[in-house]
Amino acid sequence: MTALRWGVLGAANFARKHMAPAIHAAKGADFVGLATSSPEKAAGFQEFAPNITVYGSYDALLADPNIDAVYVPLPNHMHVEWSLKALEAGKHVLCEKPMTLAATEYEQLIAARDETGLLAAEAFMIVHHPQFIRARELVQGGAIGKLVHVDATFSYFNDDAANIRNNPDAGGGGLRDIGVYTFGAARFVTGQEPVSVPYAKLRYENGVDVFAQVAAEFPRFTYAATVSMRMFPRQEIIFHGDKGVLRLNCPFNANVFDVAELTLENDGLTVVSERWPAVNHYVLQVENFCGTVQHGGDYPCPLEFSCGTQHMMDMVFAAGGPLLLQ
Repeated sequence: MTALRWGVLGAANFARKHMAPAIHAAKGADFVGLATSSPEKAAGFQEFAPNITVYGSYDALLADPNIDAVYVPLPNHMHVEWSLKALEAGKHVLCEKPMTLAATEYEQLIAARDETGLLAAEAFMIVHHPQFIRARELVQGGAIGKLVHVDATFSYFNDDAANIRNNPDAGGGGLRDIGVYTFGAARFVTGQEPVSVPYAKLRYENGVDVFAQVAAEFPRFTYAATVSMRMFPRQEIIFHGDKGVLRLNCPFNANVFDVAELTLENDGLTVVSERWPAVNHYVLQVENFCGTVQHGGDYPCPLEFSCGTQHMMDMVFAAGGPLLLQ
C-alpha cells in the first residue's frame, strides 16, 4: 500500500529531534513536507530528509493535496485550532500532547474526526512501547495479585523564562507537559478511571505549575504522583499489589533518560522481565497510526482515551485550587 505522506506544522525542536526523524524512519510513512518561515530551522530537518518541501505557512501545507497526514508540534494553546483546520483540510492528524487544555475541548475534535472519517489522535507515545503493553498484561493478568496502590514520579529542571513550558499564555506548566504521562500511564495499565482527587498540592511560578503532589482514588486502588519542572530529573512508575510489585524504571523517556526496563518482584523473587534497549516508541507510534489509516482497525490511543487523561488533569487542577490562591 502507498505510504502515508506526512507534513509537519512548525519546526519545533522536539519535532526535529524526535518526531520528524521517526516519521522519516517509520514503515508506511513518508516525511515529505515542513511548514516554517525560517530557512535556518528548516535546514535542521533537511539534514536527514533533504527532499522535503518547505512551505512558508501552515495554511500552505494544509492546502497541498500531496499531504495525507500532519503532525502538530505547535504550542499547547494552538493544538485544537490547527488540529481542526487540518481535519477540515482533509488531513489525518497526530497532535502533540496535551491535545487540549480542558477535557470539554475534545468534544469538537471527536465530532470533527467522526464527521470527516479521518484519524485524529494525541501523540501519546508511551502506550505504543512494549514495556507498557507488557505491564498492562502483567497487572491485569494478576502477576502482582490484587493491585493496591500506584506511585508515579516524573521530574526535570527547567527554569528558563524564555522556554515555552514556562509560558502561561501558551498553556505551559509541568502537569500539561509531563503530568499527562503519570496520569495516562496508570489509566492505560490498569484500565481504570479516577473516581476522585481528594488532594492536590500545586506550586506556581509566574503563572505556571512547577510542582504538583497528587493523591487520587480509583475504583480498586489508590494513586499518588509527583510532577515537577523544578527538580532533578527522575521518572518511575510502580504498581504495588498484595502479591508483588511491578516497576518501570524509565517509563516515559525510554532510551533517552535510561534504558526501558520492567522489573517484577513476587514471592520473594526478583525477576527482570524484559529490557528494550533498541525500541523507539515514536517510530512505533507513527507505524501504528499509518497502519490504522491504511488497513483499518482500532488505533491504540483514540481521542476518547486522551480525553480521559485530560479529565483527570482537570480534576487535579480543580483540587489544587485557584491559581490566585497559590
